[in-house]
Amino acid sequence: MWVVWGPALTTRFLKSDPRQMSLGAEALRRYKALMAHFSRAFSLSTQDKHQIVDITRKVTDVLRESGVSEGQLTVFTPHATAAIAINENDDPNIGTDLLHALSKLIIEHDGWLHDRIDNNAAAHIKSAIMGPSEIVPIIGGRLSLGTWQNFFFCEFDGPRRERQVIVSIVS
Repeated sequence: MWVVWGPALTTRFLKSDPRQMSLGAEALRRYKALMAHFSRAFSLSTQDKHQIVDITRKVTDVLRESGVSEGQLTVFTPHATAAIAINENDDPNIGTDLLHALSKLIIEHDGWLHDRIDNNAAAHIKSAIMGPSEIVPIIGGRLSLGTWQNFFFCEFDGPRRERQVIVSIVS
């Protein structure tokens, strides 16, 4: 059984019935026509080997530019030694604590095989654990972040002159 979901639309059909299959294909075509996509990239530089950078203002600027009122917003970084996180924005010690905790979990130059290549294996491991993206619902033209939540770019292999962040919105 195939299921196609869309706004105010639920169509179920069996593979074995070509008439029902074409109805499902039509529903999927209509749903795709209703979906809109908007994306922007911005760059930032980091000054330290390990650094947490609040990028919330830039992300909300992209949302405002998009004009989207309902949907999902993804923040993604295409770097293997960086990550995106959502965390508390009120106390800057949270970022320091996060970096400290990661440094205790993933020890620099602890016999990592990749260190033989370019000496940054710990940065790759931290990035893989933290992840390259975060997704947040958009409701009423606003990000559905909690009161104390912001987006953060996590640098694990700095300093870097240019790091990219891509904001992608689907509505």
